[in-house]
This record gives sequence, C-alpha cells and structure tokens, in this order.
Amino acid sequence: MFELKKTEGKARRGEFTCAHGTVQTPVFMNVGTQGAIKGALSAGDLKDIGCQVELSNTYHLHLRPTDKVVRQLGGLHKFMTWDGPILTDSGGFQVFSLSSLRKIKEEGVYFSSHIDGRKIFMGPEESMRIQSNLGSDICMAFDECIENPAPRDYVQKSVDRTYRWLLRCKTENARLNALPDTVNPHQMLWGINQGGTYADIRIDHMKRIADLDLPGYAIGGLAVGETAGEMYDIIEAVEPHMPREKTRYLMGVGTPTNIIEAVARGVDFFDCVMPARNARHARLFTWEGAINLRNAKYLLDEGPIDPKCNCPVCRRYSRAYIRHLFVAEEMLAMRLSVMHNLYFYNDLMTRIRQALDEGRFEAFRREYSDKLARRL
Repeated sequence: MFELKKTEGKARRGEFTCAHGTVQTPVFMNVGTQGAIKGALSAGDLKDIGCQVELSNTYHLHLRPTDKVVRQLGGLHKFMTWDGPILTDSGGFQVFSLSSLRKIKEEGVYFSSHIDGRKIFMGPEESMRIQSNLGSDICMAFDECIENPAPRDYVQKSVDRTYRWLLRCKTENARLNALPDTVNPHQMLWGINQGGTYADIRIDHMKRIADLDLPGYAIGGLAVGETAGEMYDIIEAVEPHMPREKTRYLMGVGTPTNIIEAVARGVDFFDCVMPARNARHARLFTWEGAINLRNAKYLLDEGPIDPKCNCPVCRRYSRAYIRHLFVAEEMLAMRLSVMHNLYFYNDLMTRIRQALDEGRFEAFRREYSDKLARRL
C-alpha cells in the first residue's frame, strides 16, 4: 500500500497504491466537497491540472444526493466520472464547523442539517456505512475536531472518546468490506490523531492508534485557531511516534509555505479548500508570491497570471482579461482562477517530489518557503 522510497532529513518520498491507482507522494488532494470542485472544474479538468487524489465530504454527500443514491448509481467514482483515488473525510470536521447545530454524545453526534434543519445522527458506524456506500479508496475515522485553544480536561475526554470511536470504526469497516455487494471492498480506514495543542496528549493518542496497525494515519485538529509555529511544534512532537512505513496525512493544511514546512517535518498527504477559495476571490498564487487580480495595476497587463506557470490558463489568458471577468462578475473568472491555483498546488508537489528525488529538497525549501508567503 505504501512504499517509502527515499528520505531527506525527515522529508519523505513515497508511493501509495490503492484500488484506483498509484499516488506519488508527497501529494496534495484536490477538494471536491460535494463531488465537484467549487469553481466549475470537472473530473476531466482535474486530469488536465495534474490531480492525483480527489477528496469529498461524507456529511455533505450524506445530505444530498444521499450516499444511498450515490451507491445506487455505482459509487462516487462512477457518479462523478473520476477514475483516480478518492479520499472521503468522516464528518468529524463538521463536529467542529457546525458546533452550533450539534450535540456530542458517546454514541455519536446529533446534528441539525444546515440545509433544512432536519435531525441527523452520525456515529462511527454510520460514518463507515456512508463512506462504504460512496466507495472511496480511503475512508477517515469518525472523530471530533477540537477548537484551539480548548481546556485540557475537555481535550483529554474528547481524545479518549475519539479513540473509542476509532475502535468501532475499525470493526465496522472490516464488516462492510467483507460484504459481497460492497462498492469498494478494498476501502482503507485511516486513523486520526487529536489532542489540540497539548503535545503529551497528542503523543499518547498517537501511540495508542499506531498500535491498531491501520493502513494510514492523519494529524487532525490543526489550522483551527493555533499559530503556524504551534502547528509545526505539534507535527514535530507527533511525527516520531507515527509508523514509518504508513502514510501520514495533515488534514486541512494549508498555504504553500505550510506544505513545504510540513513536508520537511515528515508529512505525505495534504488537503485544503484554501487554493480554490482564494481563487474565487481573485487571490492567485505565483512562484514569486501571491497576487490579487482585482488590483487596478492589472487593467492593461497582457501577461499570464504567472510567467513561470504552464497551466492551461496561463498558456492562453492574460491577467487583464481575467481581471475584467472578475469585475464583470462572469463565472468564467472563478473557473479559470481555480484551475490555475489548483494546478499551482499540484505543480508545487511535483517540484517537491523532484527535489526529493534529486536530493535537493532543503535547497528548494530555502528558496521557496518564505518566497511563496509573500503578497505582491
């Protein structure tokens, strides 16, 4: 499932294989929350911009069109015509993001739908069943994503409950994979490390879940209120206790700089809605730093978004034209900008992998970690 091919310091170059293909790592997963990238990108577009893994949201697809409908239509791969690997999150982040609409109990979480207010229950078994119906290659364990900062006693109780939930997830995932009519009988369950910003709680939890010998492990509950420095400190504390031969996923992170710094600390998988969200507001990434295309200085700019970029947008359109589309509120503005930003992220990962292959990742990090955080 995962082959660690090379290391440079703590940075890792690997290869992950699942039912729908082989993934070169480190990798950024493009987020299609409801089975689509916000910004009108299709599965075909994802191929064109170098996407290796698509990520979809369990909670949202459970609400509409419902996981049962997706199952009837052949699973998420067939539904969205994407033949590559898919990871589905568990609904655990909605325990955090929809805090005003939910109640947490030992059996699971009671939600009020953000769409129509109807009552929903999701526990470990329900999350596993929904993800099994979707047929993703990687399903994430049901957990609680804790806001930072949070009181230590609450964090400890939450982490203990998340561990008990993981045991239930493992049992249900194994049962579902053994059924004769399962959409994807090779679905892999990855565990999630939690513990807020308390390093000792994080380490203890990581040791406990590592003993379960799961195919992969994630660090969750970061980029939800703490500083970047605190996030890096937690990764450094947890990393020595993550199984070396298993994949490592930092959930919901982040900026290009965050990714470079997390790769340097031993992370393999990433996802974040930020590049697409920023693109929809004209904030675009370049190899010299970020730009805002709404700025008046781009009114007559005939150059591409980034002269160093080879994406389909930069090969054809000017900054002036895309700026005009934003000002005119044309939908094409968002589509072209999201396409560029996601290509940039996928290209960033390609360059990181090349640097690792050639033994020059630290040089790459020195050149780009600070540069890509600049706003031009």
